[in-house]
Amino acid sequence: MDTTITQPLADLNTQKAQSSANTVAQNEDKLDEQVFIKQLLNNNRKRIQSFPDKQTAEEFIEELFQFLFVGQAQAVDESRLSDQYKALKNTFAALLFEVISDEAAVKKHTTDFFATLPDIYERLVRDAEAILASDPAARSIEEVMVAYPGFYSTVIYRLTNQLWKQGVPFLPRFFSEYAHSKTGIDIHPGAEIGDALAIDHGTGIVVGETTIIGNNVKLYQGVTLGALNVAKDCASMKRHPTIEDDVIIYSGATILGGETVIGKGSIIGGNVWLTYSVPANSVVYHKSEVKVKDKEPFPEPLNFVI
Repeated sequence: MDTTITQPLADLNTQKAQSSANTVAQNEDKLDEQVFIKQLLNNNRKRIQSFPDKQTAEEFIEELFQFLFVGQAQAVDESRLSDQYKALKNTFAALLFEVISDEAAVKKHTTDFFATLPDIYERLVRDAEAILASDPAARSIEEVMVAYPGFYSTVIYRLTNQLWKQGVPFLPRFFSEYAHSKTGIDIHPGAEIGDALAIDHGTGIVVGETTIIGNNVKLYQGVTLGALNVAKDCASMKRHPTIEDDVIIYSGATILGGETVIGKGSIIGGNVWLTYSVPANSVVYHKSEVKVKDKEPFPEPLNFVI
């Protein structure tokens, strides 16, 4: 008798205890969520106050590329093209005002940037000509300008490099990372690149902030021009290599270090790893060895030969 009464009471007490524990846990979860939401709100407010609208920034740089090299059927006459140009200037000024909030500075940066567009355009035409001359698959300069990811990334680089030199905050990285996401080519806006740059295929190319590249240089996919030392206190130093004029760097090559100089006219073969300078007209490549397998286990090669 006692057992049949006591057992349900014990079960009821256990259920109440579990329910109470669940309620406490739910309240704690709600509290944690409220703290998290408040933290996100504060951080998002800071970002909104400091950064331009990402979507507007991406739309602007895409429209600027289209304006310069693709064109649209509705902008075939001078007046409409002029209207499009003015609209781009207004959009840029509005973006800039979000990060500078100084009307005089915005006006100066906008004027200076758009004043450089004719010179930038001429340099980009030389880049497109270099791609056309070096790529047997390219049929016309128009094809290069409209369809080649290497040219697209070069366009965005030259535009962002101008903004970088003007000291415009945030926008150069917004634009360069947009191009990176579209092409897989990562060129820092602070890099210094000469005329007639030819990027073939391009996917996976990385060009670091303090890289210096001369004229008539050709880069293939997967090339890394990087730093040996990534310590934060080295940020103001030259960390990336110098590539002199007329150099070809084939796919997968990695060249590291601020003191590394690749001499004029050199050819760097695929998958080469370089952390030291080479003189002008050098040819650096992997030495491939061919061995015929026999019945003995074939040893795995541990090291490359450069």
